[in-house]
Amino acid sequence: MPLQVIVGAGPIGKATALLLADQGHEVRLLTRSGGGPEHTNIERVAVDASDADALSRQTKGAAALYSCGGPAYHRWATDWPPLGAALIRAAEASGAVLMTTGNLYPYGAVEGPMTEQLPDRPNSVKGAVRARVWADALEAHRAGRIRTAEVRGSDYLGADAVSVFTSIVLPAVLAGKRASVPADLDAPHSWTDTLDVARTLIAVAAEENSWGRVWHVPTAPPLSVRALATRTAELAGAPAARLSRMPGAVLWLGGLLNKDAKEIRETQYQLQRPFVLDSSAATLAFGIKPTPTDDALLATINAARARVA
Repeated sequence: MPLQVIVGAGPIGKATALLLADQGHEVRLLTRSGGGPEHTNIERVAVDASDADALSRQTKGAAALYSCGGPAYHRWATDWPPLGAALIRAAEASGAVLMTTGNLYPYGAVEGPMTEQLPDRPNSVKGAVRARVWADALEAHRAGRIRTAEVRGSDYLGADAVSVFTSIVLPAVLAGKRASVPADLDAPHSWTDTLDVARTLIAVAAEENSWGRVWHVPTAPPLSVRALATRTAELAGAPAARLSRMPGAVLWLGGLLNKDAKEIRETQYQLQRPFVLDSSAATLAFGIKPTPTDDALLATINAARARVA
């Protein structure tokens, strides 16, 4: 089978690499450290993916190039543009279809469920950066220089997923402690399973007619932060979840001391109002059904417990 190249060994890169390797593909996994999961079909290579020449060399002969990594959250504005440009150059040089793992930031604050037909109208620095990366790739696609598509999901659940829920709520629930959350605790919110992101990336990469557009990852019906925390406690056999809403002033003050807290202030709209993803198009096109929330939560819980065991 043709070579598949993956940039990044986070939850999406890892899941994509393992799925492709299990299917018999030759997989080359690129990270700065040369790390990633062990598998007979996975070659792990240390490379700086923002180095366009180095990335192009590693992508030579590949059928697909999956962008599954990214800069540290606080460095998006400076580090995403050169990485995005390098990915486009590597796709152009190799002929590999460029598959990008995106997010919902480019849409900005919208009313109602988000569909792929929405225009990108970011209302944050991070949203503008991600919208620009996709716009540049799409422009190259329409010019016939590359072939590309972007897959977008909501906040992640699953093994090694990182989100406000997994960083703040989950540890507190498993420890039987109260969690103070910078969110409307009862607003409906979509949660995307990391394995479903990988499944969608692979499905879109394999279907030429699906290129040149955005696809939403098949995602289970929305649940509020409170409902998700309650179900987490039930599945984990933990005490009943205890949550309180973090005042905005507390988050603002926390941002003076913590760079992660500072960075989430501009995307607070996602947690302070309904944030719902319509993923029916991908389910219809590819037959991918979203992982049940209970299954995604169990994987999230088990991974969190394994890390502290």
